Parts: sequence; C-alpha cells; structure tokens
Amino acid sequence: MFLPLHDKNQLKIIRFQIVSGLIILINLVLIIYTALILGGIDNSTLAASLGAVPALLTDYKHLPEHLKLIPEPATLVTYMFLHAGWMHFLTNMAFVWVFADNVEDAFGHFGFLLFFLVCGAVAALAHTFAGPQSQSPLIGASGAVSGVMAAYLVLFPKARIWVLMFLKLPLPIPAWLALVGWFGFQVFNSFLPQTGETIVAWWAHIGGFVVGGLIAFALRKPLNKRLASKIEQE
Repeated sequence: MFLPLHDKNQLKIIRFQIVSGLIILINLVLIIYTALILGGIDNSTLAASLGAVPALLTDYKHLPEHLKLIPEPATLVTYMFLHAGWMHFLTNMAFVWVFADNVEDAFGHFGFLLFFLVCGAVAALAHTFAGPQSQSPLIGASGAVSGVMAAYLVLFPKARIWVLMFLKLPLPIPAWLALVGWFGFQVFNSFLPQTGETIVAWWAHIGGFVVGGLIAFALRKPLNKRLASKIEQE
C-alpha cells in the first residue's frame, strides 16, 4: 500500500534508538547469511526449524528430529528475524526505521524490546489461530512491526510522515491517515482468497496491530508523561 520514507517526529528522551537499530542489524546479518551463504531461505532448513509453523505449534504435526533446533514455542520469537528475500527485509526494516524510534523513545529501550517481542509473538499466535493446520513457516518481522505502527498511531497520531504511495508517489500525510488506512487494507485483504506462491500473513499483521494498539492505549498516560518530561532516563 505504501512505504514509509521519513517522519517529522524528533526523539525526546533517548539519544539513539539502540534496540531498533539492533533489530535492523540482526535482521541484516541474517538476511546476508541466508541469501548469500545459504542461497536463500527456501534452500535451507532455517524456515522450518526457526519459523513459526502453525501445525507444529498446535501439535497437528511434528518436526523431524534432525530439523528441530529449538522448542516450538521459541519459534514465536525466532521467526521475526528471518526474511524471505531482500524486498521482504527492506520493506519491514523501512517501517522499523521510521516508526520504531519514537515508540522506543516512549517505552524506553528495555520496555520497547519487550513490547516488540510480545507483539510479534501474539501476531504469530493470531496467524496460527487463523490456520491451525498450516504447515507453511511464518517468517518476517511484520507482525511485530504492525504492533509498533499501532503504538505510533496511539501516541503520535498528528505526526506527519512522508510515504511512497504504491511505491511511486511520494506524499506527506498525517500518521493517523496512513496507519488507519494500512490497517483497513490488512483487514480487507484477510477476507480475500490468496493465490500464487507468496502467501501474506494478513492475520499476523492484524493480530500484531491490535495487541500493539491495546498495550499503547493502556499505557498512553504514563508514556505521554514520560515524553513530556524530556529528561534523559536511560
């Protein structure tokens, strides 16, 4: 629908988005490893071993022992750091770069890390609930990123962001318009049949967005108070 380019929303508390930067760095290292060394995620066992597979999480199927690197529940975290290719990686990291810094500013470094992981885990569970017998691995940070976007919507609805609409037209628009429109697009597409080889985890996006929005809404008063203080607390 759109690709975020930049937002006019300066950091108030933290000096640098350490956790957001580390998330991007870890994902970069892993996409280089899978794409250049393993020849792509499809040519490795990582997707099956570290991706969140609904059929494994629901005990509908069991992973062969030689592929089982970690317990299935741990894949609710590891799946966020694998991507299906450079475009998948770049798109997700663009959203992290534009939206996550201000959310990290509001939550603090440790609080943001916990928030990001919880949103990603709930996103994977929502995807699993929508298709409990699916044997396709879920990979990518988009579920967690969806939660970050929802928190940005709650905390900074009036911020203005530059977006690349339909990957062609750069426009400055209010954050609330871009993010509400994005969520509506996810919901609309979740009811449409999917064809082709690429399957989009719409319900992971929806689940991550809903839980991220609920957490940010529940904590909005202390978070806004923290931001209003403008005192370095980290």
